[in-house]
Amino acid sequence: MPTAIVTGSGGLIGSESVRRFIEAGWDVVGIENDMRARFFGEEASTAHVTEELREGYSEFRSLDLDIRDAEGVNRAFADLGGKLDAVIHTAAQPSHDWAAREPQTDFGVNALGTLNLLEAAREHAPDVPFIFCSTNKVYGDTPNFLPLEELEKRLELPESHPFHKGIDTSMSIDHSTHSLFGVSKAAADLLVQEYGRYFDMPTVCFRGGCLTGPQHAGAQLHGFLAYLMKCTVTGTPYTVFGYGGKQVRDNIHSADLVACFQSFQRAPRAGAVYNMGGGRRSNCSMLEAIEVCERISGRELQWELSDENRIGDHRWWISDVSDFAADYPDWQPRYGIDEILQEMYEQNVERWMATAG
Repeated sequence: MPTAIVTGSGGLIGSESVRRFIEAGWDVVGIENDMRARFFGEEASTAHVTEELREGYSEFRSLDLDIRDAEGVNRAFADLGGKLDAVIHTAAQPSHDWAAREPQTDFGVNALGTLNLLEAAREHAPDVPFIFCSTNKVYGDTPNFLPLEELEKRLELPESHPFHKGIDTSMSIDHSTHSLFGVSKAAADLLVQEYGRYFDMPTVCFRGGCLTGPQHAGAQLHGFLAYLMKCTVTGTPYTVFGYGGKQVRDNIHSADLVACFQSFQRAPRAGAVYNMGGGRRSNCSMLEAIEVCERISGRELQWELSDENRIGDHRWWISDVSDFAADYPDWQPRYGIDEILQEMYEQNVERWMATAG
């Protein structure tokens, strides 16, 4: 039976990876220490997800391990005795705002933690696919200089622009403001590419847009669709930061992203990098997302608009996923914005209402 290591196994993409790979016949070793509770408070804790995975799957075991611990990470790889078939690295500090509060912690988790995992993989499993959740924030605020047009409910690129179908990896990551989170993830992204190219290891960076799904523990600083729906359901006031609420994001469901991981694992490449998101199939502005949340929930969101946008935040981002689709034609995304938010509502409304009192 093949075996995978999944870091951040209690998080949105990590837990989806655990489920999908186990259901495909794998054993999975999770690396998780619930730092999300420290980042975003107890309401964002992943402890209950880890416990659910333990109880639901005999093929899963979880290690309480900080990826900044190089010796611990190396020991986890060594203990598998060469019986390893994939590394799926989703653990991260994911927030712009939080990174500015504790830059050393942010860089330690995102960059140093990734280096520790790559070194352990190079020593113990150099031929095993190493799959990394990167981010579109490696491009900094370069997308904000695109010639966007202001429509009634969104910003949009002219159809004649080369990036109208989505932004590809030809966009520069230089001469831009990234936020400290974007910098730490860019460092990790380059490390993953370099280990692939320099050491000829099968590595891939998926530069995600907004990653989402019903398991997302949405918080004010991270996971905007989940938090937006939660606020709509519970009557919690919501603040939209900047751009008149017309900023556009593409959103990819966790199941569609993990399907990418599975495709790459079956046919890996060295030093691969892809922009990965909802693309033209699944994207929305904040104003459009609010409308969908209100329609699905039958409730009106209490929200206000702040004139200040977050540093490094994008005015418009839609991923061009055509490179991955061309390399892996077996991959077919299944979810759009309406399907994502409908599923999110149905699976969480009772719990959200109960905790709201």
